[in-house]
Amino acid sequence: MSHRHLTIGAGAVALAVAAGAAVAGAPATAARPATGAAQGTTFTPGAAGAGDPYFPLAGNGGYDARHYDLRLAYDPTSGRLSGSSVMQARATQNLSRFDLDLTGLAVSVVTVDGRTAQARRDGQELVITPAAGIRSGHTFSVGVQYAGVPRVITDADGSIEGWVRTADGAFVVGEPVGSMSWFPSSNAPSDKASFDLRMSVPTGTSVWGNGVLRSHDTSAGRTTYWWHQPQPIPTYLVTATLGRFDQRTGRTAHGLPVYLAVDPSVTGSPWSTLQRSAEITDWETTQFGRYPFSATGGVVDNARSVGYALETATKPMYDRAPDLLTVVHELGHQWFGDSVTPRLWKDIWLNEGFATYVEWLWTERHGGVTADVQLKTLLAKYPASDPFWKTPPANPGGPANLFSTPVYERGAMALVALRQRIGEAAFARLLRTWAAQHRYGGASTADLLRTAERVSGQQLDGLFDAWLYQPRRPAGS
Repeated sequence: MSHRHLTIGAGAVALAVAAGAAVAGAPATAARPATGAAQGTTFTPGAAGAGDPYFPLAGNGGYDARHYDLRLAYDPTSGRLSGSSVMQARATQNLSRFDLDLTGLAVSVVTVDGRTAQARRDGQELVITPAAGIRSGHTFSVGVQYAGVPRVITDADGSIEGWVRTADGAFVVGEPVGSMSWFPSSNAPSDKASFDLRMSVPTGTSVWGNGVLRSHDTSAGRTTYWWHQPQPIPTYLVTATLGRFDQRTGRTAHGLPVYLAVDPSVTGSPWSTLQRSAEITDWETTQFGRYPFSATGGVVDNARSVGYALETATKPMYDRAPDLLTVVHELGHQWFGDSVTPRLWKDIWLNEGFATYVEWLWTERHGGVTADVQLKTLLAKYPASDPFWKTPPANPGGPANLFSTPVYERGAMALVALRQRIGEAAFARLLRTWAAQHRYGGASTADLLRTAERVSGQQLDGLFDAWLYQPRRPAGS
């Protein structure tokens, strides 16, 4: 994500969610174990959250999501979204019931393995009780039919996310929790899945989802776009941005499909930088190893009210004409954030510090100042007394600080300090090893420390502590 450019203060708006309409005819279910009649197996409820201290109700316990099949229709005039979601998941405990994250939309029917299930709403939780307990290790499917006008979510830092309506469609961005505004899911970065999105819209409107376009079929004045994302990604990186766009397709020099789209109402020169996405993707591949997904590209929409770009997997979403380094940043996230994803939100610097460093590396390798000079310049900009140093990148202190400047800049500064300590060759190996070792998985700052020590053969816990955990400027810097 590019900087949100927001003032973060004590009076920041809290995360706003809406419970939405209750499921028709669905009774509340008690929080008690269910027992399998034949084998005497005990079944218990899955947790209402995945355990993230910043977002306690994000994600869910008791299962691991594997795949989502979204089949939706949207009317840009009314803003109404309708259709169904089918989640394939594997139970990680004997489940008597489990939750999905969904806010603001009315649910009509819920099924588990094809059988009608009981469901009720509890804030952002859709609480589902299947007709029979689900055994640990069993792969099961959850179908949800729903409809309504998706509501924008306001985050703790005052920014907006989710399904953001535009003049001709919607700009769909989900970091950190906005995906629950338009489809039910296990909405935690640690629970990745593959995706199929089939979206029906009025003909003349186009839809931009993740991965590769399998088909677009027109009938009776409507066109259905089918986007297929085979590699697992977290829900916050899923998109269905739609509207009227000029588009270009092609392939990178390495043969990767490229999808580019620009809203013709966007001012400036969006194509001048967006059309370099293939070149940038290929260059980053030489630096960080194999590109982790099946397509690259980007979409520029007229959505300036959002105030930021987001690294939605395979196609970053830009709310306005991006500058070159913003494109470099968002495509760098495809390795650092989209493929290797923090398990907990407090480690968001593993996304933003890395992507900021990618900007500095691009600048260094393309005739600009070096990353060492970037570090020196920022050390001069932020004396020890500056509040900048009070926010440690590896634990910024809560949702309001997730996208604060220190997460980006101090995170990147820490990486340059690490590069200086272990040397450029070892650091280059570290980036490639990190991207390969945790591809399609989750990671933490502690994991990075272990990998860096193994690659370099040095003890680095002091450097990590000073740059990433302490609320003060590192001594001697």
